[in-house]
Amino acid sequence: MGLELGKVNIKRFADGEIYVQLQESVRGCDVYLVQPTCPPANENLMELLIMIDACRRASAKNITAVIPYFGYARADRKTQGRESIAAKLVANLITEAGADRVLACDLHSGQSMGYFDIPVDHVYCQPVVLDYLASKKICSGDLVVVSPDVGGVARARSFAKKLSDAPLAIVDKRRHAHNVAEVMNLIGDVKGKVAVMVDDMIDTAGTIANGAALLHQEGAREVYACCTHAVFSPPAIERLSGGVFQEVIITNTLPVAEKNYFPQLTVLSVANLLGETIWRVHDDCSVSSIFL
Repeated sequence: MGLELGKVNIKRFADGEIYVQLQESVRGCDVYLVQPTCPPANENLMELLIMIDACRRASAKNITAVIPYFGYARADRKTQGRESIAAKLVANLITEAGADRVLACDLHSGQSMGYFDIPVDHVYCQPVVLDYLASKKICSGDLVVVSPDVGGVARARSFAKKLSDAPLAIVDKRRHAHNVAEVMNLIGDVKGKVAVMVDDMIDTAGTIANGAALLHQEGAREVYACCTHAVFSPPAIERLSGGVFQEVIITNTLPVAEKNYFPQLTVLSVANLLGETIWRVHDDCSVSSIFL
């Protein structure tokens, strides 16, 4: 964007409490706070809330929380009794802290936008990944886009349409517990094809690794994994670097620790995408036209 980062002092007290002090005036300014609520999720979320509060009390004109990765998004509904809908709670916290707008990338589910009582700009990182795949010049007749579960079919279908209108396959799995997935069967034909698995995030990589193993069993020639948010909780790296993927393509909506790099990993930057979106929000222009 050609701008310098704002100056702020953030530190921890001895008991772990977060202290924030802005080092320059933001009175009457449009402030954009860029903070993914990534691991450590609670620390980063609390830091964001306190930053919003500091800007509000410093008389900022508008405060936009730019959240490349929105934590707690998976807890967006009750699937069984006595569960919390944490996504709604976090949305309330961000709103009550004083944010006027939220800009988020690839929310886990679209309904999360409705949890906010303030405007939400939902940015899709598909164009970044699609541009990279186009540069690899894979023959369109060899491609098949694969959804690693039934819940991601709409995402995969949209991706396939923009990727030379490639055919779609679906991995049917049943989950017995959080972060534990069991692959059951494959819907679609991948024999002799280059399979591109598309998901919004990779956490422990159980779902996508088991799906890739199934694709190889069904005759896929190569398997690529594409995701926006690389959470990479253990043992994700062992699963992803085990040889089932030709390449694992992610974006930097979360910072990737140096220890989590492996030969098949490709990290794409969303800086230009977010920068363009912020300029359009600031100038009151359409954001959706970025993705057409």
